[in-house]
Amino acid sequence: MTTKHVQPGKRISYTNGGSAITAGTVVVIGNLLAIASVDIANGETGECEIGEVYTCPKVSGAVIAQGETVYWDVSAGAFDDNQATPAAGDVTDGAIAWEAAGNGVTEVNVLLLQSGGAVT
Repeated sequence: MTTKHVQPGKRISYTNGGSAITAGTVVVIGNLLAIASVDIANGETGECEIGEVYTCPKVSGAVIAQGETVYWDVSAGAFDDNQATPAAGDVTDGAIAWEAAGNGVTEVNVLLLQSGGAVT
């Protein structure tokens, strides 16, 4: 078999098997964290972006240092610091804080890692 280039790897097609997804929402695709580029209805396929820096929701009480690994808390719909205890379905080690974000801040810039993370 010959190896051939498919695409640059900054976007991934995702078929939604649940509730409607709004563009700009964090999407968990296996171990990968991505951002929906478009609205994706249940049963439809749309593009999601990976491997870039995005402003995302943050757990208000989390204290995050620049360069810290952060995890996606599925139930909160936000990133939390690496000192918190992940629950089932949360994605750890899939993103790194691009900047510090203290207690009371509700957004943080994160780099979504193309290597993905681990689902608890």
